[in-house]
Amino acid sequence: MSFFKKLFNSPKDKETKEQNLDLESLPLDQIFVRNFIKNNGKFLYCTTLEEVTENLAKIIQENSWDTLICNDSDLFKLTKTLTLKTKDTFDNALPFFTSCEHLIAENGSILFSSNQLKECKISELSDNFIVYATTSQFVKTNGDSLTGIKTRYLGNIPSNISAIKNYNPNSKEIDFMNYGNTNAKNLYLLLFEDL
Repeated sequence: MSFFKKLFNSPKDKETKEQNLDLESLPLDQIFVRNFIKNNGKFLYCTTLEEVTENLAKIIQENSWDTLICNDSDLFKLTKTLTLKTKDTFDNALPFFTSCEHLIAENGSILFSSNQLKECKISELSDNFIVYATTSQFVKTNGDSLTGIKTRYLGNIPSNISAIKNYNPNSKEIDFMNYGNTNAKNLYLLLFEDL
């Protein structure tokens, strides 16, 4: 029996188990950031709303954008001090400034619903997303995010629940589990500390 155990318990398995234990001991925000960056995401940590606006301006300037899509009235207030045009109708040629439902730590993905996307599929939207999220939106797993939506909206659960996990639209990586998934986006995350 111990012969088979030695044969099938390779050192690689031990290393993977040790890495998973290390990840489990970290806080959710650190696990998310590690996975988010691994997936080519870009994030800016903000402690004030002024920082959020400043970082938004820097993102816009870096990419030479002059128009944003923003269909969230609360986020629209953040764009008022900036010298750019905003539209509230979707146009896949323009960057999309939006909020999200949850930040999922286990895989670094961001969950959206019809509250942000309306009836559009993520694949139909712009390749450029700027997402505003708060630290209170961290959840550990996909299941926790769906439970959070169910709890938050009770009898009025939003439709069109989708996630973005890959933040490089030009990626040629082929993963059998994601075959046909065209949700990859060039995504900036403005993460606001609200706890």
